[in-house]
Amino acid sequence: MFESIPKKKILFLINPNSGTRFKGRLPELIKKLTNPGIFEVEIHFTRFKGEATEIVSQKLQEGYRYFVAVGGDGTINEIGKVLINTEAILGIIPIGSGNGLARHLNIPLDPKKAIQVINQLNIKAIDYGIINDMPFFCTCGVGFDALIGEKFDQNKRRGLSSYVKTVISEFFNFHPETYQISINNQKKTELRAFLITFANASQYGNNALIAPKADICDGELEICILSPFRFYKAFLIGIRLFTGKIDKSQHIAYHKASKIYLERESEAIIHIDGEIRQPGKNLYISLIGKGLKILVP
Repeated sequence: MFESIPKKKILFLINPNSGTRFKGRLPELIKKLTNPGIFEVEIHFTRFKGEATEIVSQKLQEGYRYFVAVGGDGTINEIGKVLINTEAILGIIPIGSGNGLARHLNIPLDPKKAIQVINQLNIKAIDYGIINDMPFFCTCGVGFDALIGEKFDQNKRRGLSSYVKTVISEFFNFHPETYQISINNQKKTELRAFLITFANASQYGNNALIAPKADICDGELEICILSPFRFYKAFLIGIRLFTGKIDKSQHIAYHKASKIYLERESEAIIHIDGEIRQPGKNLYISLIGKGLKILVP
């Protein structure tokens, strides 16, 4: 007699506020397409920000090892930060507004195809960043993109068109800041920037490729420093951002690093995987190599 192989418990956490899609049919789709020979499926709709973190923390203690973020980069962050440096594995069904990490990892945006990726059990260990003790997996940053993240979060309408409208409406009122930055413990330098992004993955989301050459497994972050520019150049910079050619712009500079210290003029906001935080004037950013296991194509 052959002993049956125990099924793997897998928890799908659906964020009902992610993106613009209707979520009501997702549980049925998940139960139908997730391989019953491999997994024992459990599904939970989150009710508030931070609940996914609480649930995953509890389920880890109960022996669960597979967790699926059904949402956007913010949902991934809520779940992933509990799973770092553990044997647990993260899956993604990307239904957010931008889906930056999923796009970088070539995880399909079609939920059916994303579930098939989960069934394949192809595991990859990726890097993650930390900014003032807060983990991030895609990008974090200061300046204009943080402002847009805040305004977009306040907007009831989601999607790319809403994002572009927000960018246009805020551009003329934005004033670049002056920063002090130290890269890999070198001497601090002063610079004025439109934005500074610390990129583990290549994009913000929606194929806005701020760091086209970023490698999520190379042990270093891409520091993307976009200098102030005249308003008439904004359209060309935007085109380059969405065509993967912003690194060709004379207004952007890149550095690779695993440790960064950034000092700001004021206690302004930052964005972490699309979510807004206000951690103070001084920012400490570092990278941890291959600390999160994730299911990929």
